[in-house]
Amino acid sequence: MPDWRAAWAAVRERMRRELGDPVFDAWISPLNLESFDSDELKIGATKPFVRNWVANHYVARIEKAFRAEGFTPASLAIVISATPAPVIGGAIPREAQHQENVPASVSYISPRGEARISTMEGGDDKGLWNRMLHPQQTFDSFIPGAANQFGLSAARSFADGQQSDIPLLYIHGGFGFGKTHLLNAAALEFRKRGKRTLFLRAEDFMRHFLGALYRKDTLAFKEELRTAEVLILDDLQHICRSAATASEFLYTVNAFADLRRRVVIAADRPPQALEGLGADVKSRLAGGLCVGLDKPDRDTRLAILKSRATEFSRHKPDVVLPEAVLERIADLEDASPRELIGVFTKLATYADLTKKPVTLETAEEAVGLRGSPGAKTSIEDIQRKTAEFYKLDVKDFHSPQRARRVARPRQVAMYLSRKLTTRSLPEIGRRFGGRDHTTVLHACRRIEALVLEDALFRQEVDFLSQMLQRRPEI
Repeated sequence: MPDWRAAWAAVRERMRRELGDPVFDAWISPLNLESFDSDELKIGATKPFVRNWVANHYVARIEKAFRAEGFTPASLAIVISATPAPVIGGAIPREAQHQENVPASVSYISPRGEARISTMEGGDDKGLWNRMLHPQQTFDSFIPGAANQFGLSAARSFADGQQSDIPLLYIHGGFGFGKTHLLNAAALEFRKRGKRTLFLRAEDFMRHFLGALYRKDTLAFKEELRTAEVLILDDLQHICRSAATASEFLYTVNAFADLRRRVVIAADRPPQALEGLGADVKSRLAGGLCVGLDKPDRDTRLAILKSRATEFSRHKPDVVLPEAVLERIADLEDASPRELIGVFTKLATYADLTKKPVTLETAEEAVGLRGSPGAKTSIEDIQRKTAEFYKLDVKDFHSPQRARRVARPRQVAMYLSRKLTTRSLPEIGRRFGGRDHTTVLHACRRIEALVLEDALFRQEVDFLSQMLQRRPEI
């Protein structure tokens, strides 16, 4: 019978060399050889989330390491251990905890040595670590310009480890200006350097924390967060809804600073403008490196469109948008990069489906660009036209009335304000009687759902949208 204890010791040393100390100490060090009856190995983890992570990400490498050491187990399972493993490297605390009866994730090894990993039962598909990064959103694919060059340089140097004395990077800017792209690029770079990087939206942080609070299991939540060497948090403005969550966020940032770990945060406004956060949180955020992303200038807008056209042509070589069309789209002064790409995608898809060339006239007709460059729709225009359509007074949109005849048109006007202007949610809320940004977000989501469910209502919203975007002809 093979000496499985000696084999496990050799496998651990091999994986330490392959993965490096930080990754090994976090995920492999806490494991122990639970049993090895009939060459069927059970590797134990003391915490469910460690078991789940190892089963999803490292079980195949463990099997490969066994084979490299000359051992071929009949099967291998990652299970919850009844006995804590010895602490090596101090990466994960070993406090007493609840033991959960969670099914094992088993990998059966065929006689030819090929591994097959079964689907893990009972896993949380919405776990903290389950966010997939976008492989194309790298620093190299980010189009620099006067409005975002500092932000790009700061994020790149921060992820490269050059700003080692700065624990926190804070990026702010309007919707669609490239914040998430930079965060994704930083996460890719950190992971390439072997850093355990946790990328969350603020809503993910809130949901998991409030769930742990409800289960009275906040210690496990804190421990799981603190296994990360880098925390990246997107859309921080949404965390302001809950005082308890904001406090936990501050504790987390302080803990990462004490451990000399890195934090990268993005929000739609500077720290001091965040509503619902205390002075202590704002001070901590302002104490990091704060950089802003502004609206791109015309040269940058055109460069973004050309880059997207080159990428599109790789998959659809027959689709070519003339440079004059790209220049016409770039004339949209108030458009964010995300909106520019949306216009381009619509035109490119039109050309692909109709097999017709895209001319300037086609572009203006298809996208509703007819009119002078820079012409824009204001929130006041939207309120006035929507009120006229639904036979209301604009003052009704500012009133506290909740009657359906007022509430639904008000939601439509909020939705169109979000869609047709570059104004932030808080600013839209202020223009509708001082309402909270969460009210605007709820209205937008409600209208988005209704236009999918109700064809007649969709026609109403589309008609209003087209009427508001229509410009006097040249």
